[in-house]
Formats: sequence, C-alpha cells, structure tokens
Amino acid sequence: MVRKNGFVCIDLFCGAGGLSEGFRQGGFIVAAANDFDETSAETFKNNHSDTFFLDGPIEDISAKDLLRATGLKRGELDCLVGGPPCQAFSVYNHQRGMHDERSGLFRDYLRIVEGVHPKTLVMENVTGITSVGNGRAVKEIYEHLSSIGYRVDQQILRAEEFGVPQERRRIFFVATRLRDVPIMFPNPTHGECDLFGMHRKPIVTVGEAILDLPTLQLCEGEPVQDYPGTPSSSYQKLLRKRSRKVHNHVAPWLADVNRERMKHIPQGGSWRDIPYELLPKGMKRARRCDHTKRYGRLHPEGLACTILTKCDLHWGAYIHPTQERTLTVREAARLQSFSDTTHFSGSRVNQYRQVGNAVPPLLAAAVAEAVREMLNYTPRGHAKRNREKQHVASTR
Repeated sequence: MVRKNGFVCIDLFCGAGGLSEGFRQGGFIVAAANDFDETSAETFKNNHSDTFFLDGPIEDISAKDLLRATGLKRGELDCLVGGPPCQAFSVYNHQRGMHDERSGLFRDYLRIVEGVHPKTLVMENVTGITSVGNGRAVKEIYEHLSSIGYRVDQQILRAEEFGVPQERRRIFFVATRLRDVPIMFPNPTHGECDLFGMHRKPIVTVGEAILDLPTLQLCEGEPVQDYPGTPSSSYQKLLRKRSRKVHNHVAPWLADVNRERMKHIPQGGSWRDIPYELLPKGMKRARRCDHTKRYGRLHPEGLACTILTKCDLHWGAYIHPTQERTLTVREAARLQSFSDTTHFSGSRVNQYRQVGNAVPPLLAAAVAEAVREMLNYTPRGHAKRNREKQHVASTR
C-alpha cells in the first residue's frame, strides 16, 4: 500500500525517469512505473528505488497490475503520467506517420486511463503529434477521454521558460474528471516579462549549465571523477546538490575529418563556417539557410538546441563551447536539467538515448505543480491566489 501523506502518481513509458523526477520534485509520490527497455529500466530503478517497477511492454501491463502494485482502488490514483514513444510523430523521422506501429501506443495509455480511472492525467509528446495523419491521434485522444468522463486540454510548453537551458518544445495533454476543477498549465518562470508585467528570471545559459564540469580532450574522461572546483552559478549549485562525484562524463571519439571541421566553427557557428572542401557531400548542396544547427558549436551565453538521442555534430549544435569535442552524456543531462545524482546505465549509446528521450525534470516539475493545484482546487482559494498575482504585478 502506498503512503497516504501525499499525492500519488504512476508513470507509464517512464524511460530514464524525467517525468517521475519532476513529479517527485513537485510533491508527488511515484508509486509505480513501467517501461519495456532494459537499460532505461535499470537507470530508473537505480534512481527511484522506492517506486514499484513493472518490466515489459505496455501491451502486457493491465490496469489491475498497476492497482495491485500500488494498493490503490480504481478511482483513487491522483495522477497518471506518461510520454508514449514519440518517434512516429517526430519531425526528425522522415518516414513518420500513423502507419508506424509506435504511433498506436498512446492507445495503451488511454486503455490504462480507463482501467485505473485517475483523478487527473498528463500525457507528453512531441508537437508533431498534432500534424501527423491530419491530427488523427489528437482527435482520438480527445474523443476517447471525453467518452469516459474526462475534460482535456493541450498546451505547447517551452522548456527554456521553466529554467531548462535548452530550446525544446513539447505538447502536454492535461485532463481531469473532477467536477468544477479547471484544467491548469504552469506559468513560465524564465524569460521576458509576460503581458501582465509579471517578473521572470533570466534564461539559464549553456555556460551556467555545464562549464563547471571537468575539461576533457577527445576520448578522455572516467565513468566517475572529481569536480574540478565549486559551482559558479545557481543552476550548477542546484544540480550538484548532494552529488560528490561527476558520473557519465566521457568525451566521445570523433573521426579526423570532423576534428578538422570543428577547428573552423566559432561559438554560435555552424556548418556554414566550415571551408567548402571540408563539407560532407550532402552539405555542399545545401542552401545557406538550411540546417542552421548542424555542426553547430554552442555559445556559452545562449541556449542549447534540442537534446536528441544522439549528440552527433551532424544532427545539431552539439560541439562544446570551449573544448574541441562534442558533448558528454553528463553535459547532455545537465542541459536536460537532470541532477548530477541521476546516473545513467548501459552503453554510452544507450545513455545518450535515455537522456534525449526524457522530459526535462524541471519542466515536469512545473507541470506537476499545476496538477497539484488542480487537486487542491477550491474556488475561493483559486480566486485568492489570482488576486495575489495581480497585486504583485501591479506593484512592479
């Protein structure tokens, strides 16, 4: 039986645990989780030892399995969260479409919703889900949830507006079956002031995120190493909290031709700075306005591009801002807002994949706080909080 002194959630398609970590930070108990990938499961179990983990494909998991694991009855769960695999909807997948077998896994999420009957739910995905198949998946999500008594809304959230040092857009579906409770999404906390003049914190930069980590040459690094000094930013201090060592910080190997290409790329630069004779054949035919992130070197005062499942310099801006190499797993995890206490298992290829597939924990935490406000909702309390926000804005 799960503890009753906090809101409880279950995480489906949990991967390395970005949503779980964010919801934990947002005050939830993650009672159970599921994923079929063995290395992601190992990472999750090592970092969330208090969560009951159900191994195997979601198709083999029933609502009764989850209720039995948590000791809850149907209708008692506070929130069901999950990010069904997004590769079938991603703009990076040029064969994307509803024909991809992965595109139907959101239906298993909906099947679990119907069986568990949570008070609220959160489903995360790439924004491409709205366009593939003329938005068929989104229409199906709305229709199915409505048919079983849920109200649902969607919003595209920008990770950088919630303290994540990365340009990342993701769509979140939030739903509830609770009467008279409005569907809520988090308000941005970072970036320029909003239309109401509410103050926001400055965007967190690449330099503030990773420049305290050990300096490495190509292929250098150890699985576990010491920090070279103290944190120099509040973000570094936050992510280093309770961490005594640096894990997963090994510089990848690069071919000689890519080493030569890197020499010509300044901070904030890209393939367009590489001499023509050194360009890959495909890039020689590209227009100057195309593929603006490929072979990019990060700028320490800017944001990272979207962290994908490979930090391959041919895919985007994954060259270190001050060192002649691409990003390590730990640097990618920092740019995703994973704490340094989160250690990734498996081969390095698998570690990059786990990091890139994850929901940034700080973004997930913001969503969790909005869901918690829904679960705590009373009309009088909500009106009071709105008045307080308006008063703060009017005094600035």
